[in-house]
Amino acid sequence: MKATAIAPANIAFIKFWGKKDASLRLPYNPSISMNVSGCTTTTTVEFSKNFSSDSVSEGFNERRILDHIDRLRKIAGSKEKVKVITKNNFPRSAGIASSASGFAALTVAAAAALGLKLSEKELSTLARLGSGSACRSIPDGFVKWEGEYARSLYPPDYWDIRDVLVIVDTKTKKISSSEGHDRAETSPYFKKRLGHMPGRIARIEEALETKNFRLFGEVIEEECLDMHHVMQTQTPPLYYWSDQTTRVIKKVKSSGIPAYFTIDAGPNVHVLCEAKDEKRVMELFKNYKIIVNKPARGAYIL
Repeated sequence: MKATAIAPANIAFIKFWGKKDASLRLPYNPSISMNVSGCTTTTTVEFSKNFSSDSVSEGFNERRILDHIDRLRKIAGSKEKVKVITKNNFPRSAGIASSASGFAALTVAAAAALGLKLSEKELSTLARLGSGSACRSIPDGFVKWEGEYARSLYPPDYWDIRDVLVIVDTKTKKISSSEGHDRAETSPYFKKRLGHMPGRIARIEEALETKNFRLFGEVIEEECLDMHHVMQTQTPPLYYWSDQTTRVIKKVKSSGIPAYFTIDAGPNVHVLCEAKDEKRVMELFKNYKIIVNKPARGAYIL
């Protein structure tokens, strides 16, 4: 039994920071994201009675991956050993949602290899247990995660926008997102952030529904700065930005181009623009390594 799946990373417009239930990877607030076309994980999962032990591609978190495989083996009633071969086409553990694409691909490939006939909702729910944001990489396009699973709000071709990912650092983060989440509630601004969430979510949903790019950009920048403010004021403080991160932000804000930034738990900057402004943004960052993303489908079997 063998299957290969591809899953995209996603960029969150409304983010989550802090978990109300760490064991179930349930966040304090809903989040809204977009799957990205240029950052993907390809994973092949094979189960066989002939394997004497489990194996995982070198360099990946074997224990975390096998814990997730065990969840699916339990559902399928299988005791067969597994071989997991996985690769990314973008830097891992650098704040570009590699765990999201990784556990989405792992979930879909493992379920198929085990012969499980699971719905999108069930796959999203399972992927969440491996990595919270992985649940958003299961459905297509523009996605909302609320409760135990994520669902698609709009298909990839709904809005022709671009995410120009500006890579400023590919090194593995010293503090993982999981560790950072555990300290979120120590920030004096944590509860204030949650208080703003209902209104902010309503505004981003309005921006998406009406394709109001200016409103969209204002909300994602506000949300990004708010989350990082919580990170930087928790105990101990967590600083993911570098000097290069700040330079990129300043270039965006001084360019005169209708483009907006957002940053997940890392130093690399996502610059969002409409398709008509893609070349101008690319020219602005011609001296940087960039990955140009379009809205993308969710995880699928090859």
